[in-house]
Amino acid sequence: MLEETTPPPPSGGVMKWIVGALAAIFVLGSSYFLHDTSDRTAKLEAAQKAAAAQVDDFSKRLSEAEANNETLASQLGMTKKELEHKSAALQAQTRAAEAHIAATNQEVSKVSGAVTTVQGDVGGVKTDVASTKTDLEATKAKLEHAIGDLGVQSGLIAHTRDDLDVLKHKGDRNYAEFTLVKGAAPSPIATVALQLKKVDPKKGKYTMNVTADDRIIEKKDRNMNEPIQFYSGRDHLLFELVVWTVDKNKVTGYLSTPKSAPTPVTASAPAQ
Repeated sequence: MLEETTPPPPSGGVMKWIVGALAAIFVLGSSYFLHDTSDRTAKLEAAQKAAAAQVDDFSKRLSEAEANNETLASQLGMTKKELEHKSAALQAQTRAAEAHIAATNQEVSKVSGAVTTVQGDVGGVKTDVASTKTDLEATKAKLEHAIGDLGVQSGLIAHTRDDLDVLKHKGDRNYAEFTLVKGAAPSPIATVALQLKKVDPKKGKYTMNVTADDRIIEKKDRNMNEPIQFYSGRDHLLFELVVWTVDKNKVTGYLSTPKSAPTPVTASAPAQ
């Protein structure tokens, strides 16, 4: 059986060498670590300084921006006030202009409506005038001359009230329409008086007394639409009357007098 043997301890020179090597290695490692740490520290310090400088620059820029913002905000605030004031004024002017335009449009509409109405009225009047002219021409064609009971050529004879209107429009003589009732007192017509004495509706005849120049002229058994003639006045003017309806107790017609015939004298109020 073999016995375990322990190697002999290293000699003193070897130990010193080993310790020296280890020390050198430690020194070198420490130097490298210190150098690396110092370099990193320098870089960190430089970075910190750069960051601080950037922070300072940012702070300055922020302060300037805040100051500019305050100035801009103040300017914008003044502009807003001015714009609001101008906008309010413009809105008021716009509303006033719109109200004026609306009122003007309303007045224009009224005037246009009135003009349209007047135009319609004028058109209607023109139509009525044209129709009246046509009727007048047609009526004139129906009118005729006749020989009166005194054998004198009469003027145009009116057989109806429309015919009489045509004669009045001609303006050649004066015309006065009348209605006489049988048995009534004499009716003053122009400067004479007429009184109906007798009526025969079946035959269309009548008897009438004419009072002119203080004398009574009897017109007996005269026919409807027959010109009844008599003279009156200082100038011996020819008066004519025509009866166009003969009823049971009354007659209607008209009296025709020259334009130069005297007019009835009307009583005037006494002077005070």
